[in-house]
Amino acid sequence: MQDGLEARLQSVPRPRARRVVGLVDTDSFAKWGAHLLATAPPDWALELRTVATPRSASPDQLRSAFRGLDDRLAHLHREPPVPKDVDAVVEELRQDPPDAVLVSLIGPVAELVIDEVHRRIPDRPVLVSGLPGISFPAKWKGIFFRARADLFVLHSHREVRAYEEMAREGGVDPHFALATLPFARATARAAAGASTSAAVRDAVVFAAQPSVPQERAERALVVEWLVATARRHPECRVVIKTRASAGEHQTHREDHPYPDLVPADAPSNLVVESGPMAEHLDRAVALVTVSSTAVLEAAARGVPALTLTDFGTGRHLINEVFVASGLEGDAVDLVDGRFGVVRPSWMRDNYFHPPSDDDWQHRLEELMARRDVGALLDRAPARRSRGGVLRRAWERKNALGGADRSLLGVLALAIGAPIRAVKRTARRVWALVDPPEPVVVAAPTSQRAAVTVSGSASGSGASGSGSTASRPERPGGGGSRLQAGAAAGSERLGDRQEQLVPGRDAG
Repeated sequence: MQDGLEARLQSVPRPRARRVVGLVDTDSFAKWGAHLLATAPPDWALELRTVATPRSASPDQLRSAFRGLDDRLAHLHREPPVPKDVDAVVEELRQDPPDAVLVSLIGPVAELVIDEVHRRIPDRPVLVSGLPGISFPAKWKGIFFRARADLFVLHSHREVRAYEEMAREGGVDPHFALATLPFARATARAAAGASTSAAVRDAVVFAAQPSVPQERAERALVVEWLVATARRHPECRVVIKTRASAGEHQTHREDHPYPDLVPADAPSNLVVESGPMAEHLDRAVALVTVSSTAVLEAAARGVPALTLTDFGTGRHLINEVFVASGLEGDAVDLVDGRFGVVRPSWMRDNYFHPPSDDDWQHRLEELMARRDVGALLDRAPARRSRGGVLRRAWERKNALGGADRSLLGVLALAIGAPIRAVKRTARRVWALVDPPEPVVVAAPTSQRAAVTVSGSASGSGASGSGSTASRPERPGGGGSRLQAGAAAGSERLGDRQEQLVPGRDAG
């Protein structure tokens, strides 16, 4: 039987151009989906559509997300697609099925769209999905919502191993493929842009995240450290780079926006800005974050970086992956202007593998060939019982919120909301009776452990005895100033020139 299938696959001539449609909704999924599509083979015809959901990105967010795409998608930066509701999008796919659909949507919406395509399109396209940015440690919800997709794209060998193990434990057949994270690609174009689009490099960029850290007190501490950095280095701009302006939605909920925490007496060189991360990196002498994917984008460009570990290292901070990367540090490192570079020993297993290791395009091509001969198999959902029409209506309402105006959705909400409230209360009560395992948080790590006797930073990120630095002190006493000298092709640090480690090309 297998031999017959292989013969059929070989006998079908490949179309002149594959047609692949991308579906996006939130800011991070829009950026990831569009840039992953842009890495597809040049003879593939690409389209992209925005799905209307409660967290759909605004036009400005989409323009930012679509910056730097290839010629097939470059027009999206100027004219982002207007969001369409799920039914309209699926109907368009039914009337003119493409070869494949990239489902770059937030979890519940991804599950809904994948299910609708399975139910409503007889000659359905291949369904590809995935997660934007850093996805380690593995997340069961990511697998659960996308179990019926034919292919699930991840971005490091380490992620693939972790997700395969978790999928098997959960009874889901692994279906993971490897693609270099689009933002971790070091390209000649990016290097050229960095040298021509900005007159100077004068910015320390903080890549903000909506939910890491989550507590207001911790986020206020981060702002304090950035204020201290701006005061210590008045010749630099310290940029709090946000992912959304007031009123815009994000993939993850942000309860305590950083702009609201900036004190009235903050120095004038501390600024809050949004816009494409690539434009900020064009001017950056360094990047700092807790665990944003932007740190990989910086490393790919050779921009020194720092992942703050003052709150520890743990799953909830999404920073376990950076252990032994050479980028770990704390607030004292930040205020002193001490940043790191990626360790070569960390790179291959974590986002900087050789392009030859990528297999997502080859795997997708095989799946499209199977579809050509009617041999594309449907995968089983991870959700074992859907509960019929009313259950599907509840899941749809839960995914789309106000974007679902169906009467059945209103009925499902009226029935389901009280049940969900009772379940949540029961879980809270049970947690008091049988407390969950405590969150494991490792100790903070500093760059100072990697400083040689002469005072130069090696950027190795080895574990040290760094304090939690709730009030950054000034090790060594001096008041060094971080300076940028892009016009001369180098960075200067005054009397501590060695502390800002020059980045190396991580690509």
